[in-house]
Amino acid sequence: MKKLFLFLVISILAVSKVFSAQEISVEQITVTAVPLESALEIGLDPKKPKQPVPAADAADYLKSVPGFSAIRSGGANGDSVFRGMSGSRINILTDGGNVLGGCPSRMDSPSSYISPESYDSVSVIKGPQTTLYGGGASAATVRFERKPEKFEQGDKPFKIKASALAGSFDRVGSSLDAVAGNEKLYFRVTGNYDKSSDYKDGGGNIIPSKWEKWNTDAFLGWTPDKDTLVELGAGTGDGYARYGGRAMDGSQFKRESFNAKFSKKNIGGLLDEFEFQSYYNRSDHVMDNYTLRTPSGMMSMPMMSNPLRTVYGARAFFTLNIEQSVFVNGFDVQFDEHKGRTDKNKSFVKDMSYNKYGIFGELRTDLDELNKIVSGIRFDFNQVDDFRAASVTGGETKSSFLPGIFARFEETVGDTPFSWYAGIGHSQRFPDYWELSQTKIKNNSKNAFDALNPEKTTQLDAGAHYKTEKINIWLSAYAGIIKDYILFNYAAMASDKSVQNVDAGIFGYEFGAVYAFTKRLKLDSTIAYSFGENTTDKRPLPQIPPLEARFGLNYETEKWQTGLLWRVAAKQDRIAAGQGNVAGKDFSESEAFNVLSLNVSVELTSRVRLSAGIDNIFDTKYYEHLNMAGDAGFGFSSNKQINEPGRMLWGKINVNF
Repeated sequence: MKKLFLFLVISILAVSKVFSAQEISVEQITVTAVPLESALEIGLDPKKPKQPVPAADAADYLKSVPGFSAIRSGGANGDSVFRGMSGSRINILTDGGNVLGGCPSRMDSPSSYISPESYDSVSVIKGPQTTLYGGGASAATVRFERKPEKFEQGDKPFKIKASALAGSFDRVGSSLDAVAGNEKLYFRVTGNYDKSSDYKDGGGNIIPSKWEKWNTDAFLGWTPDKDTLVELGAGTGDGYARYGGRAMDGSQFKRESFNAKFSKKNIGGLLDEFEFQSYYNRSDHVMDNYTLRTPSGMMSMPMMSNPLRTVYGARAFFTLNIEQSVFVNGFDVQFDEHKGRTDKNKSFVKDMSYNKYGIFGELRTDLDELNKIVSGIRFDFNQVDDFRAASVTGGETKSSFLPGIFARFEETVGDTPFSWYAGIGHSQRFPDYWELSQTKIKNNSKNAFDALNPEKTTQLDAGAHYKTEKINIWLSAYAGIIKDYILFNYAAMASDKSVQNVDAGIFGYEFGAVYAFTKRLKLDSTIAYSFGENTTDKRPLPQIPPLEARFGLNYETEKWQTGLLWRVAAKQDRIAAGQGNVAGKDFSESEAFNVLSLNVSVELTSRVRLSAGIDNIFDTKYYEHLNMAGDAGFGFSSNKQINEPGRMLWGKINVNF
C-alpha cells in the first residue's frame, strides 16, 4: 500500500513538472470493461490501461473480451478459451506468425510469449469466418499487430510511448515503445518488464503464483515512397513462473524471433496491393520442480524437462480490384519442429515435425452502398512426422488434405442505425502437437498419432448492431456441429490421460449494450453464454465456461473519468467430470460469484495520463470454473480449482511524446 501511494505521488510530481509546458494532445484512454462495437470482428488498443489490471500475457488481456476465458495455473501464462473452445481452435498470430509453446501440457501456451502492450492493435475474428490467416481456426482468429511507422515532412524525428505500473502483491510493470526516423527510414524499439510476487486470495491464503518476464523487439523500416514498405525485425524475451496448479514450474520462457515484411500498395490496374511476410520464432522452455519450489511428496525427486519449439514460415497476399469486388488471394507455408531433453547436459532429441502448405482466397463484393457479400475458401495440406523412438508409430508419417470455406451476407438497413450479418462456415483442423503427443486412445490399442481424425466444424454465425448517440447495442450468436471433436479423458493421475474423437454440438451468444444517460454518464454491459454437448456420449462437453455478465458505470469529463465494474458469473452445473482439454479438466460443479472493482483515470497534461484502480473491492474469495486444480505439493486439494486474487490496488502512468 505504501509503495503504491509513493509511486502515485512521485509520478504526479515528476510528470507534471516535466511536461506541463507541452501542448501536444494525447488520445482519451479508457479504463473500463471493453465496450465492443462490432458483432463479428473486434478491434482493441492494447496500449490503453484496462480493468482488471492484467498479467503481462495475452490470455489475461483477452479475458476482457466477451466470450473469452482463461485456464489459470498460477499468476501468469494462462491458456485462452473462446466460447468453450481452446488450444489450436484459436489461431493466435503475432505480426503474421505463430509462436508455439513446447510443453506437452501447454505450460507455455502461445499466449504466454505475448506482451500485449508492445503491440499497436489486437483484432479478433469470431468463428470460421475468414480464410486469410491459416486453416483450422474454428473458434476464432486473434491477431496482435504492430503497424508500420509513418513520418510526414515536418514531423518531429522521434515518438515515444512509455508506461509504468505498480500494485499489490509487489506487482511492477514498465513498457517502452520508441521510434526515430523520417519519411524514408525508421527504427523502432519496444520493450517491457513485468513481475509479481505470490498473490493472496480473498481468504488471505497465499497462492504460489510469482512470475517475471521481459521482452524486447527492434524493427528497421524503409519507406522509399508512401506506398512501399520494407521492414526487418528481431526480438527476444525470457521469464519464469511458479504454478500453484502444476507439479512443476516454468523456470525459463526464452523466445527468439525474426521477421521480414514487404508491401506495395496502389500498384494500379487489376493488382492493387501485394504483401509478403516471413517469420522465425523459437521458444526454449524449461520446467522443473526445484528452481522455484522445494520438491516434496510424490514429486520429491528433482525433475526437469526442456522442450524446444521452432516455427518458421511465410505468407503472401495479392489484392485484386474487380469492379465492385475486392479479391484477396495468396499462399502460406509453415514448418514446425519440436525437440526435447530431460537433462541440460544432453542434446535435444526431435520427436515431431509439422509441415503445412495452404492456398486461400477471400472475395468481398459490394452489392450496393448498404449490402455486401463476403466469402472465402482455402485448402491446406498438413503433414506430421513421428520421430519418437519409443513410440509404436515412430518413423511414421500422418497427413491430410483439408478444405475450409465460408460465406457471409452483411447489410446496413437503409438510413437507419441498424446493421446485421449472417454467415455459414466450415473449418477442418488437423490434430496439433498437444493432441498427437498423447500416447493413448480411449478403448483402443492404437496411440493418438495413429488413430486421431481431423476435427471438422460447420457453424452458423449471425449478429446485429444498433447504434445511436444514446444507445449502442450488439449481438453475436452462433450454432455449430463438430464432427470428430478431440476430447481428453483424465485418469487419477493428471499425466495419465487419453484422447478420443466424438461428435458434438455447440451454440451460444455474446451481447453488449451501452446507454448514455448524459454525455458524461454511461452504463455498459456485456453477457456471454456458451453451450456444448457431446452428442456421441449424450453428456455435456467439458471446460465450457458459465454464463457471465459484466456491468460498467462510467462518468467522464474532458480531463478525468471514473467507473465501477461489476462482474457476475453463474453457477456451472453442466460438467463432464474427468474430461477436458490438454490444459485442464472438469472437476465438479462450480459456484456462482460476483466481483466489484473501481477505477479512476486523470489526464495530468496533454501528454500524461494517470490511472488507478481497486480490483475485487470486497476481497471476495472465489475461483473460476476453468481454473486448474491446486497442486498437492503446495498442500492444495487436487480436486478443486485454485482461487483467484483477492483485493488488489494498482496505479499506472502512461506518457506519450
